[in-house]
Amino acid sequence: MQQGPIGIFDSGFGGLTVFREIKDHLPQYDYIYLGDNARVPYGTRSFETVYEFTKECVFKLFELGCNLVILACNTASAKALRSIQQNDLPAGRKVLGVIRPTTESIHRFTATKEVGVLATPGTVLSESYKIEINKFHPDIKVYQQACPLWVPLVENNEIDTPAADYLVQKDIDQLLAQSPNIDTLILACTHYPLLLPVIKKYVPAHIHVLPQGKLIAESLGDYLQRHQEVEMLCSRHGGMTFYTTDDNADFEQKANIFFKEHVQATHIRVAY
Repeated sequence: MQQGPIGIFDSGFGGLTVFREIKDHLPQYDYIYLGDNARVPYGTRSFETVYEFTKECVFKLFELGCNLVILACNTASAKALRSIQQNDLPAGRKVLGVIRPTTESIHRFTATKEVGVLATPGTVLSESYKIEINKFHPDIKVYQQACPLWVPLVENNEIDTPAADYLVQKDIDQLLAQSPNIDTLILACTHYPLLLPVIKKYVPAHIHVLPQGKLIAESLGDYLQRHQEVEMLCSRHGGMTFYTTDDNADFEQKANIFFKEHVQATHIRVAY
């Protein structure tokens, strides 16, 4: 097989926060980012639809030369990753998600062994975080809170508004009311790091708040060290290419907020 870029997939813009951390941590590799913005949001869709959409995008990245694809999307990781890994992968190709790197390392942060998860309704419904945390750390209790309006707040650039304060405080209060012993919060959606200044206003100082990006970037570096056969198939020129299934000018404008630098994007079709 020929060397190729590492593919980064998300249903929209949130995966750019993960990509930013990966690029900063592993700048030597080439990357292709694909945002399925035309069909966002994934969080409210059925398991079957998320699986079909995710598979189409993953195979488009394979077609573009990627041998390794990261699902930088919690909903896709929760609803589609396992099925794709078990049923669809061509020989030599790999697909990884964002849930396992987060759940494997959670024991490093919690002293009380009680953890809260803030996520989209789809991720909460899948119970993927509970399942994965309990698989690695059966002694850790997991509490969940769906935050259905946080993604629209970010995508509509309404972070510094009274509405953001009200909604963030309400959801955090509901989560923390489930147990007084929660000492760690996982931001289980790639949009949520942009709400960190608001989140920290309403979380007591002793509670760890964990965005996923850094954990995922470190986990990917470790994975590539341990799997030299995969690492050897990743090209190394420090390049980045961005694709979107929606309007590329709109993508470029909003991507600035998430990726913290100007990007140039190309429209691409994934469904036939």
